[in-house]
Amino acid sequence: MAHSPELIIYDLDGVITDTAEFHFLAWKKLAEELGITIDRHFNEQLKGISRMDSLDRILALDSSSMSLSYEGKLELATRKNGYYLELIEAINPDHILPGITALLQENRKANIKIALGSASKNAPIILEKLGLSHYFDCVVDAAQVQKGKPDPETFTTAADALGIIYENCIGIEDAAAGVEAINKANMFSVAVGDEAHLAHAHYRVNDTKELIFEDIIQRFHDKYKA
Repeated sequence: MAHSPELIIYDLDGVITDTAEFHFLAWKKLAEELGITIDRHFNEQLKGISRMDSLDRILALDSSSMSLSYEGKLELATRKNGYYLELIEAINPDHILPGITALLQENRKANIKIALGSASKNAPIILEKLGLSHYFDCVVDAAQVQKGKPDPETFTTAADALGIIYENCIGIEDAAAGVEAINKANMFSVAVGDEAHLAHAHYRVNDTKELIFEDIIQRFHDKYKA
């Protein structure tokens, strides 16, 4: 059966913009208030996972924090999000990663639907601040799914919302867990970043400048010819 791409699902963080720095600074501030020190190296393992999972990993660094109730954890996660929202007030179209606006324009021109699949509950606000909301036919964020990446639910929810079969979807990610989620959904995975973490993607580029619409579509067709 011939497959043709009908939907491209973009991750937000590390693909469209990079709010990882803001997340890091917000978690760092919260951790310091708890007497816990985190650095950028530790922060790598927080990328692409949910707020509560990130909090659990931070609390695991201090045995005295492990007995916190769910309500206590929720309060901390909400506090971190408050810090993050203060930081992202500064986001504007200058924060769109190189090549992404051109990619979205080509995508739209080709009449292929566009969705966002993000682990961030703030995704709609950030798209608005970047001035990109009008490109997206569908936005799936953490508030709409039960299971975060590497579970495929974020990507399958976007496809289901637009009535598109999974094999005709392309997902673009920068995190290993995100690529795994795309693959589990039986979609074509495109990764941005280094090979060490992303070798399981169907197609990989080093950075967003190399995300060329024609190349992605060509690689998609090559996979189904193979």
